[in-house]
Amino acid sequence: MLKLSAHLSGLPREARDTLFLLVVIGWVVVPHVPDLPWWCTLLAAGVLVWRGSLAISGRPLPGRAWLIFLLLGTMLGTWASHRTLLGRDAGVTLTVALLALKTLELRAKRDAFVIFFLGFFTMLTNFFFSQSLTVAAAMLIALLGLLTALVNAHMPVGRPPLREAARTAGWMALLGAPVMAVLFLLFPRLAPLWGIPADAMSGRSGLSAQMEVGAMASLALDESIAFRVRFLDARPPQRDLYFRGPVFSEFDGRAWRPLLPRLAQRFPPPQLGNPQLVPLGPEIRYELTLEPNNRPWLLALDATTTAPSAPGVDVAMTSELQWVTSRPVVDLLRYRAASHVNFRQGPQRRGLVLPEYRQLPPGFNPRTIELAARLVRENPVGDSMALVQSALHLLRTGGYTYTLAPGVYGQHTADEFWFDRKEGFCEHIASAFVVLMRAAGVPARLVTGYQGGQPNTLDGYWIVRQSDAHAWTEVWLEGRGWVRIDPTSVVAPNRTGSFERLTAPRGVLEAAMETVNPNLSALLRASWEAMNNSWNQWVLNYTQSRQLNLLHHLGFDAPTWEDLARLLIGVVVAVALAGAAWSWWDRLQHDPWLRLLSRARQRLRRAGVDTGAATPPREIANLVTRKFGEDARGLAQWLLKLEAQRYASSPGASLAALRREFHKIPWPH
Repeated sequence: MLKLSAHLSGLPREARDTLFLLVVIGWVVVPHVPDLPWWCTLLAAGVLVWRGSLAISGRPLPGRAWLIFLLLGTMLGTWASHRTLLGRDAGVTLTVALLALKTLELRAKRDAFVIFFLGFFTMLTNFFFSQSLTVAAAMLIALLGLLTALVNAHMPVGRPPLREAARTAGWMALLGAPVMAVLFLLFPRLAPLWGIPADAMSGRSGLSAQMEVGAMASLALDESIAFRVRFLDARPPQRDLYFRGPVFSEFDGRAWRPLLPRLAQRFPPPQLGNPQLVPLGPEIRYELTLEPNNRPWLLALDATTTAPSAPGVDVAMTSELQWVTSRPVVDLLRYRAASHVNFRQGPQRRGLVLPEYRQLPPGFNPRTIELAARLVRENPVGDSMALVQSALHLLRTGGYTYTLAPGVYGQHTADEFWFDRKEGFCEHIASAFVVLMRAAGVPARLVTGYQGGQPNTLDGYWIVRQSDAHAWTEVWLEGRGWVRIDPTSVVAPNRTGSFERLTAPRGVLEAAMETVNPNLSALLRASWEAMNNSWNQWVLNYTQSRQLNLLHHLGFDAPTWEDLARLLIGVVVAVALAGAAWSWWDRLQHDPWLRLLSRARQRLRRAGVDTGAATPPREIANLVTRKFGEDARGLAQWLLKLEAQRYASSPGASLAALRREFHKIPWPH
């Protein structure tokens, strides 16, 4: 390491500055790696390493033929990967590749400036894919690195230390921070300029628009946060925290799909928005911050009687109590809602229940159909609730288990669960239960969403993760409507009654930390998530409505965009005036010794002694002595004391004393 440091310090300044710039560019590009084609990552890394070796060895840069070849390869690769040269993904790929290639023609200062500003643009493109606190912190380091390189390029010839350039860059960023804060608070909030329809974000981990039996267990391996909840009223018990998502009522033997598209063809839209929901019990108000999921639905605590208040988003409720939005949620979304965990929903008479809720695909699960027939024979009265209780009793006493790894199910998923494997994740259990109920003639449907969660004691938010994804069922009962039945809670009561979850194997580092100090591991995780939540709430979720609310708190009765513009202009003018005043004050304070010498030169100029700006005080003293003789002795002595005050090891008189003496000197005329 010492040899490498000595070797680098011995390089010419141009090579050293180039290596620093290449390191900064690498730091800017690294966050893009998960979103870049593999060839672009290899190209950027190879070019940066190649350029660094050229700088160290002092060899010449490649010729134009090489650059044209690499540029054409980049264009062809981009087209092959994205089938276009336009749009977000293709544009970022081209930008990263061109930034790396531009370093191969870094010959003049003009080329360096092009790289600097292309680097700033590439740094901003990281936020196209993620606005997380981690990315923001990494880009802050990248900003300081690019500013340091830019300042270093403007420094005079020689070998100025990077530490000095970094200090100047830090001061520049610090001085610009108030301006940034003002613009962030007051500049009108606009939709992202890169919101091109073809560039919609790729689907993230989370609930899907359909549910294939066995696919949902993978979410239990995902510890990422699905949403956060801040309860404005008392939080319900853990067992009542069901956050409703997609509802599935159509089954093809393997996958469940929503019934809504077929209903839309048979009934007008008002029918779809009439869920016959009757709240029971107290209202629970809460604020939910939903992570981007690229899905057109809102998660809400079951069940919400009034539309969630989501700024700028149109929402509607389906006949199955699912809240849907007018467009996919591709940005962090915060909304308020009020729910009743006790409610009644749906028609009370059997004739009003759609026959689709009793349909099963032919040729599937014959043994489950036989089991349903046996349950019906054992309950001759035809009581639907008795059939439900019989099925739950079978789950409770039949040796069924809850597991993340039940294996791959075949064609007859319900048969395999009830008779062969007797183990499964929540969607295996719920799907098999709905099939059994429908085979017994009981209307049933499958509901997916999230159940439970955990509190973060540091910020008071309730955190629901993707691993809290859950599937349950609803059956229709005469006189009661749709009733939630969670068969998983019968097989594994701790799944819904406590904080216990099936968890994926931990990584080596995480497992080691939990082994050494589990409390410290939990505290670090809670602290990081609280910091992320603060970033989400106060930065990413600073919306137009919050901007106008800020004006309201500042005293505007009915704030408008005109008020916002006037306030922004006023602040900009005030800051400009403050900057001008500071500049004037700083100029007055700049080197009072030179200012006092300048005043002495002005006095002598009026007396006919014109000294140059570079003439030292001792030389000026000799000039006035030769011209005015004994009459200028006091002035000559004062000039010598002024020089001693600046340069002598013992300054003698203070600058304040010399300033007072300046007014008492008999100046020649």
